Amino acid sequence: MKFKNKIIAFLVVSLVVLQNSTAQTNSDLKLWYNKPASIWNEALPLGNGRLGAMVFGDPSIERLQLNEETIWAGSPNSNAHDKSIKALPIVRQLVFEGKFKEAQDLATQDIMSQTNDGMPYQTFGSVYISFNGHNDYKNYYRDLDISNAIASVQYEVDGVTYKREVLTAFADQVIAVKLSASKAGKITCNVMMNSPIDKTVSFSDNSEIVMTGTGTNFEGVKGKVKFEGRLAVQNKGGKVISKNGVLSINGADEATLYISIATNFVDYKTLDENQTPKCKSYLEKALPKSFETIKKDHVAFYQNYFNRVSLDLGTNENAKKPTDERIRDFKNQFDPQLASLYFQFGRYLLISSSQPGGQPANLQGIWNDMVTPPWDSKYTTNINAEMNYWPAEVTNLSEMHEPFIQMAKELSVTGAETAKMMYNAGGWVLHHNTDIWRVTAPVDQATSGMWPTGGAWVCQDLWERYLYTGDKKYLTEIYPIMKGASQFFLDFMVVDPNTGYLVVVPSSSPENTHAGEDGKSTIASGTTMDNQLVFDLFSNVIKASKLVAPDENYTKKLSDALAKMPPMKVGKHNQLQEWQDDWDNPKDNHRHVSHLYGLFPSNQISPIKTPELFEGAKQSLIYRTDESTGWSMGWKVNLWARLLDGNHAYKLIQDQLHLVTADQRKGGGTYPNMLDAHQPFQIDGNFGCTAGIAEMLMQSQEDAIHLLPALPTVWKDGSIKGLVTRGGFVIDMTWKNNKVSTLKVYSKIGGNCRLKLENTLKADKGITLKKAKGKNPNTLFYDVEVKKPIIAKEAKLPKVQLPKYNEYDVEMKAGQTYSFSAN
Repeated sequence: MKFKNKIIAFLVVSLVVLQNSTAQTNSDLKLWYNKPASIWNEALPLGNGRLGAMVFGDPSIERLQLNEETIWAGSPNSNAHDKSIKALPIVRQLVFEGKFKEAQDLATQDIMSQTNDGMPYQTFGSVYISFNGHNDYKNYYRDLDISNAIASVQYEVDGVTYKREVLTAFADQVIAVKLSASKAGKITCNVMMNSPIDKTVSFSDNSEIVMTGTGTNFEGVKGKVKFEGRLAVQNKGGKVISKNGVLSINGADEATLYISIATNFVDYKTLDENQTPKCKSYLEKALPKSFETIKKDHVAFYQNYFNRVSLDLGTNENAKKPTDERIRDFKNQFDPQLASLYFQFGRYLLISSSQPGGQPANLQGIWNDMVTPPWDSKYTTNINAEMNYWPAEVTNLSEMHEPFIQMAKELSVTGAETAKMMYNAGGWVLHHNTDIWRVTAPVDQATSGMWPTGGAWVCQDLWERYLYTGDKKYLTEIYPIMKGASQFFLDFMVVDPNTGYLVVVPSSSPENTHAGEDGKSTIASGTTMDNQLVFDLFSNVIKASKLVAPDENYTKKLSDALAKMPPMKVGKHNQLQEWQDDWDNPKDNHRHVSHLYGLFPSNQISPIKTPELFEGAKQSLIYRTDESTGWSMGWKVNLWARLLDGNHAYKLIQDQLHLVTADQRKGGGTYPNMLDAHQPFQIDGNFGCTAGIAEMLMQSQEDAIHLLPALPTVWKDGSIKGLVTRGGFVIDMTWKNNKVSTLKVYSKIGGNCRLKLENTLKADKGITLKKAKGKNPNTLFYDVEVKKPIIAKEAKLPKVQLPKYNEYDVEMKAGQTYSFSAN
């Protein structure tokens, strides 16, 4: 009997081990690898909004490359100037005369910043943990579990299994590293910190090690961000010595490292908080807590956001492979679970890089190992900064949006100074870049920097949040920002004498050269994207004014200006024109697709209301081709979803999930750690693809919630839970054979819910489901009335072919859930 019990116990233990092993190597929400990271783009990202860590996982020398979101070069400053006042009318006249090169050269000389082009985001440095004799290891495994935001490393040396767990604690605001082994007394290592920033100092402070430094000087602006990092250990057994900036652990059974970082940053104009007591406070509050306590609070905090949404697209044997191999094989092997993981990884990154009260995610989120990273890792506002927040509302992470909204409030202050000084205009202006100091003048060369429309795009993002939440208090807060942006354009726009239209000039279609003059200039008048952006801004301010601040005199000015602006045009190649002139080249495959803003993220282009523009946008996208930089492919996923072509959107996901390795120097895709490759790393592609997958499954930009609008045929069966629509409806949906099977809708704020899908629905008992008629009475869904487009006489546009859709209306009450199933 005892022997039988032992056998049963053995089988139970074996089953548990087997289950744990399977979960470890085949978890739905783990990125895992069978070798350490050899370069930064193989390391795994952790973050709590304020602190970032890249975990390399080398057994001999662990490297944790660290960031704190407010470590930037320079100090509070403005790069606005008044030299532009004299140059502006001359540049405009040169543009109107077709002398684009001369106009662009003068704009570079006299309108671009005369001082600095913005400050770079900078690394804190790295923590190194060295283990003597651990270079001869076996059974190696490392992962990032995005279900709980914890990275782990495990390997075996001389019969001992070593394990590391790393987290960036949301609740406790420290980085915690637990070192353990399968045998007692085996944790022996040295720990140190260093930084590539000049003039950092490392030293010991009793049992802690400390590193202090200051952000660098840059382009004539003195570095004044003071930072401090502290590291302490709680050990079980063994001995700990701290000397000369090195912490030595000898013979411990287990050890937990606690790392705190703080700066003197208060806000974009203030650097007067003492970083030392702040850094000490974070550490002192965390030290009495065990790793398990910190872990429990961290996981609870994180999962409050992450667990709101789940996606199941199915799985197969490919899910058992290491993540880098899955990315490498994705184009040629069907791996639906990798698409689900990639979708959720984008949500993980947004939670980890953008927390309320902190800075918005920059060009690299919060992860950067350089002193002067590519494009300074600033906020590029002609697509990239806005793109970072495309998933925020739709994937149920509205709180993560708040840092971006706060930045908009700050930009409206600094931008007002720039508008007045540089253009003698009211309101506020933002060009194509800003930084932590909220500079708003045009930077770099006029080829990219002469684009004054950033404020309009930022405001479109602010307005969208209102449509998802219906929060009038929030709308009251952001209305002055939106109105200020619109006031700038009322003052800045002029009539183009060649067309008679009211236009933004000088400007550009971001970063793309046109065929005017010698074909080497970007500067232009009345580009399509500018017209679309200002159309949205003026239209949304008119709507917002009626809701929170009625002002008929002001809104009439906006309406009058809208009437004078140019319509969209379809050119001789059947394309949506990028410029007022029919300059588009069908062989142009530029990464920016700026004129398609009207299709996504805006809703000006519709297959039903504007079919010519819909087909023109499609042709433009075909000309641009698919493969491009990482973020561009992320945008194109959304665009093809809006074009209701799920198979083409899926093809873009395949292109995006192309493994970029150290020896590949060109082309976009995805690094082994699943971060987006522009190249180099930019985080916007991750966020763009996450938003794009949501758009493939559900859209709400017009007057209904469109279910499965762009479902690829390969995702035949699946389920999604927790997506949010405009109007504040939360969607849980399953589908079979590419048709909606079951549907649950939770209404946050009540109101009419209009559902649109290919198959028919029936409601659960007690729910009144009506065939939709007329305009949706829910004002958070709205139709856009754009001007009739001008179609080139050479254009031959096909008719839009759409499936037959069924539309239903259900009047819903706030706080209630409504269930439906397929007929």
